[in-house]
Amino acid sequence: MPTEYGDSLGRWPAEIVAHVRAIDAGEIQPPEPRHASTVVLLRDSTSGAGVEAYLLRRQKTMAFAAGMYVFPGGSVDPRDEVLAESAWVGPPPQQWARLLTADTRLATALVCAAVRETFEESGVLLAGTSAGDVIADITSDDWEADRLALLDRSLSFAELLDRRGLVLRADLLRPWAHWITPVVEPRRYDTRFFVAALPDGQRTRDVGGEADRVAWMRPRAALDAYEAGDMGLMPPTAFTLMEMSAFGGVAEVLAAGDARDVQPVLPKIVLTDDDEARILLPYHEGYPQ
Repeated sequence: MPTEYGDSLGRWPAEIVAHVRAIDAGEIQPPEPRHASTVVLLRDSTSGAGVEAYLLRRQKTMAFAAGMYVFPGGSVDPRDEVLAESAWVGPPPQQWARLLTADTRLATALVCAAVRETFEESGVLLAGTSAGDVIADITSDDWEADRLALLDRSLSFAELLDRRGLVLRADLLRPWAHWITPVVEPRRYDTRFFVAALPDGQRTRDVGGEADRVAWMRPRAALDAYEAGDMGLMPPTAFTLMEMSAFGGVAEVLAAGDARDVQPVLPKIVLTDDDEARILLPYHEGYPQ
């Protein structure tokens, strides 16, 4: 992460410093990260060239990333692995497995989780009745009941598609990044980032739940707010927004996703002699090997 986006975390309490040192020494085993997916939902800017990204501010009571602005996403549901071949269009799971550095079952689950979580958290559904179709208006009460059923896990994503006669549009997603939560965190996620365009005829909705605020924002505006201390962003979100700010439109982002070589990134938190903490990424000088 470039220094202007906060690679220094400042001084930490003594107990946290001790925890970091114990992990570095192998005295404490960090928790295993949970597989997760997140989607950078994009639309062309309404005020000139560039894109806008959909961001949600997580409730301040959340156990992870409280008060932070994030993209729609969440953990894989084990049932995301089970999807009939007939309910999937676009690049097959075997191809996604290569793109996501995963086996076929996990790749299926990651793509399903990306589409499911986007619907749960934004009301946008990347699905249609056929390969050339995307469902349009899904704001009715019966769709909201289905969204809530997905949230409370009384309905699986595969069951939703089957009941609605829909297919998952895997071709609307592009792989973008792969971030793993640092080992010092008590809650860790192994997250694949995808990019997708807001489908024609659909609109995002403030559906509440884990978020207390939502917004479409130009990436540069979000980063400016972050630098001014008016907006909380975790390093993966800030880094992704910085990347998005370089594109002139959604089509450019999707084209870049087609050519993307996605490699896992594990930020590491290192302590200086005076117990200042810094986040280092693999291409930073001093990144521990």
